[in-house]
Amino acid sequence: MSDIGDWFKSIPAITRYWFAGSIAVPLIGKLGLISPMYLVLWPKDFFHKFQLWRPLTSTLYFPVGPGTGFLYLVNLYFLYQYSSRLETGVFDGRPADYVFMLLFNWLCIVITGLMMDMQLLMIPLIMSVLYVWAQLNREMIVSFWFGTRFKACYLPWVILGFNYIIGGSVVNELIGNLVGHLYFFLMFKYPMDLGGRALLSTPQILYRYFPNRRGGVSGFGAPPSRRPAPQEQGGGGGGGAGGGRHAWGAGFRLGDE
Repeated sequence: MSDIGDWFKSIPAITRYWFAGSIAVPLIGKLGLISPMYLVLWPKDFFHKFQLWRPLTSTLYFPVGPGTGFLYLVNLYFLYQYSSRLETGVFDGRPADYVFMLLFNWLCIVITGLMMDMQLLMIPLIMSVLYVWAQLNREMIVSFWFGTRFKACYLPWVILGFNYIIGGSVVNELIGNLVGHLYFFLMFKYPMDLGGRALLSTPQILYRYFPNRRGGVSGFGAPPSRRPAPQEQGGGGGGGAGGGRHAWGAGFRLGDE
């Protein structure tokens, strides 16, 4: 138990709370402590009965059962791996910027879920984070199961197909990828690569509650420094942040601990 506790404490703070919530809320529903009907996103109850907790619980809840347990565990693994890599990579020392990314993606997914009458939002949010990681490490060669190898930029689409095969929905993964692309384009691609205006910026109020560490500068103000794509770097971080620049290209192999 002490080993599990030490491992849990080693998870970056924001990922740790998200990871814990994604275990606790499905467990509450599974044990019947709260009916799952109160945990999913029902637009009618949200708008007309003012059950304002539903957008949050629907992001953390997943119905775990014999037909969905493996899909749940796989996506929980993706949450842990890719959120940790982002939080300790590009967003290292910038918790407010990472919280803003999660809030932006979550808000876009909730709006989409309300419009499309989607009850479960866990997978779209996880996929949006995975997509951002994949774009920041797009030239990294990753290994998937059965020895397949490809660039990280294709990973979200490979996982889309994989989740569909094991029982997921293409719609969930596709929405996550599109939301992740929207954030990446507005925050990184458009202002840094295309020379456009910065259309997204972290609200200053978030810096009050999540101050920068290690003397970092608020926000992202410099283009990423480009490096040649490394080949098969195992266990590396999801991109470093230092000196006001973001190192794109560092990554890790899928399945590495």
